[in-house]
Amino acid sequence: MDSNDDFSPAWLAYKPIANRTLREAWAHRLEVLTLPPFGLYSPLARAEQELKEALPSLLGVEVKRGRGIASKGLSLELTGGAPESFSLRCFPDGIRLKAADELGLLYGSFRLLAWIAQGREPEGLDLAEAPRLGLRMLDHWDNLDGSVERGYAGKSLFFRDGRVLPPGSRLRAYARLLASVGINAVALNNVNVRDPETRLITPLYLPRLAKLAELFRSYGIRLYLSANFAAPVTLGELDTADPLDPRVAAWWEERARIVWEAIPDFGGFVVKADSEHRPGPFTYGRDHAEGANLLAKAVAPYGGTIFWRCFVYNCLQDWRDRSTDRARAAYDHFHGLDGRFLPNVRLQIKNGPMDFQPREPVSPLFGSMPSTGQVLELQATQEYTGQQRHLCFLPEQWKSYLDFPVATGPDGDLARSVQGIAAVANAGDDPNWTGHDLAQANWYGFGRLAWNPELQPGDIAREWAAQTFGPDPKVVEALASMLLGSWETYESYTAPLGVGWMVNPNHHYGPSPDGYEYDRWGTYHFADRDGVGVDRTRSKGTGFAAQYRPELAALFEDPALCPQELILFFHHLPYGWMLRSGTPLIQSIYDSHFEGASRAAALVEKWKALEASIEGKIYSAVLKRLEEQKENAALWRDVINTYFFRKSGVADARGRLIHR
Repeated sequence: MDSNDDFSPAWLAYKPIANRTLREAWAHRLEVLTLPPFGLYSPLARAEQELKEALPSLLGVEVKRGRGIASKGLSLELTGGAPESFSLRCFPDGIRLKAADELGLLYGSFRLLAWIAQGREPEGLDLAEAPRLGLRMLDHWDNLDGSVERGYAGKSLFFRDGRVLPPGSRLRAYARLLASVGINAVALNNVNVRDPETRLITPLYLPRLAKLAELFRSYGIRLYLSANFAAPVTLGELDTADPLDPRVAAWWEERARIVWEAIPDFGGFVVKADSEHRPGPFTYGRDHAEGANLLAKAVAPYGGTIFWRCFVYNCLQDWRDRSTDRARAAYDHFHGLDGRFLPNVRLQIKNGPMDFQPREPVSPLFGSMPSTGQVLELQATQEYTGQQRHLCFLPEQWKSYLDFPVATGPDGDLARSVQGIAAVANAGDDPNWTGHDLAQANWYGFGRLAWNPELQPGDIAREWAAQTFGPDPKVVEALASMLLGSWETYESYTAPLGVGWMVNPNHHYGPSPDGYEYDRWGTYHFADRDGVGVDRTRSKGTGFAAQYRPELAALFEDPALCPQELILFFHHLPYGWMLRSGTPLIQSIYDSHFEGASRAAALVEKWKALEASIEGKIYSAVLKRLEEQKENAALWRDVINTYFFRKSGVADARGRLIHR
């Protein structure tokens, strides 16, 4: 039985279309459904199930099964073509959905239902879509005891008290939500693989995992697991995990055989190695190519993939050593290994060189390893962006990375340089899935951007709002106005200008200007009486800026040219430094925190204006979250402004209250 059977439908609410004319325009085109033959638990069976459940709710129409070749109504046809692709066209007497395969028909069915739920006219329906990226993956950081590392929405959807949960109604709903936005891969367990989770790849757990894989398979989703590099030792079967030891290679080959025998379409492993005390090839004097290739050889016969995370750095740094720079670590460890990884290895690289801060530069690894497959890693769970207690619409942040020119030429953006996108998931077993009802927009937005990185955040926000709350234009635009800009609002009252961190250690919520300043983790801002920021220039700093291609390196090297939103990431500047906006640095810090707190307070009032249009339970829950955000933003404002006033001795030029 599911741990919680009372859960939100999220953006698959399928609220009735109130406009009678629009409803009838759709209904007469959808009363008959014609499909090709399909298996009992195939993606096409799921498509039929979704259409038959959704259309009566949306349009009040009962769908009848057609026979033979369709002459009217909704026709689903298999026509071949690129995998997962589909086309949708409206005709006077019906809708034609054509796809390359059953999964394309499932995706196309969800797109049709989304189009209707958004209140769009049938005559405008003329789509031809295919995913830009083959891998669109959610990484859950879940543990067997049911806890979720950096989880802010309850317990695990998959595990409880050392057990793998059976695939009931909650997990079916989860799979539907993923498929509806084209997510096609899920890694279930925490990348920090503890001893209990190491056993997920043993017969003790594989039968239950096979049941989950069966459910996911019917929605086009492949199951992955995070693997412990030292599993042969942890499980007590070998005395070494040396990737060049033939016994270790044989052990992983046998383990792969056991896993794929239980789950024939198992996807592969996500690996965090030599990072934050996790074991890896460095233990044996080997490099990361040798470590990744060990596992890649084992899974290659089954079509498996190894996602090897590049989040590798020294977490025992000496803060007294100003030459050490954590931002350099991933490039230093991996760039020289280009061309040495096997074809079924994907380097999984965080969007920035640090750790999911409100704003960082793009990781210099992107675009710099042309002979190595890469996957972009994002974070939907809001570890450093308000922990799903604050509204922070992350597709705006993600879009800034996807569009970034990591290489020269018209096709040089990051989205075209990778083979897939993964995101640390933000869903748990809370009734609303994400803790904050409006944080569902980040989950939805990740799927949409992974499918098509060219989509605009505003369009994504409006799609989600219409599908979740109904297509009333006033409600949709009000919600879009709250979502859009909320990322920059959060940034402005926490850590603007790329300075980052300044959070409470360990749990990472709330302001603590020097929380990490004298610690081992290497996350410094170096604020003193004269200025703030990290000198990462080649000329006199850590040299991080030189890891980028020459045009970008020159941009970041010069404080007069460096993007203002990143200037303190690359430069230590005096408080009197005049920004290109014409404002001194210290005044910009004050202004940003005052304005950000004011915008956070305004979100409360915007939400209150929607009270009559939002279901009461959701309205109250979101209001509580927004009021907490307002209070916390004011605390950030006061703590950070006071901190910098005490450092600089410079008063706010506008005479606002700064506590001394």
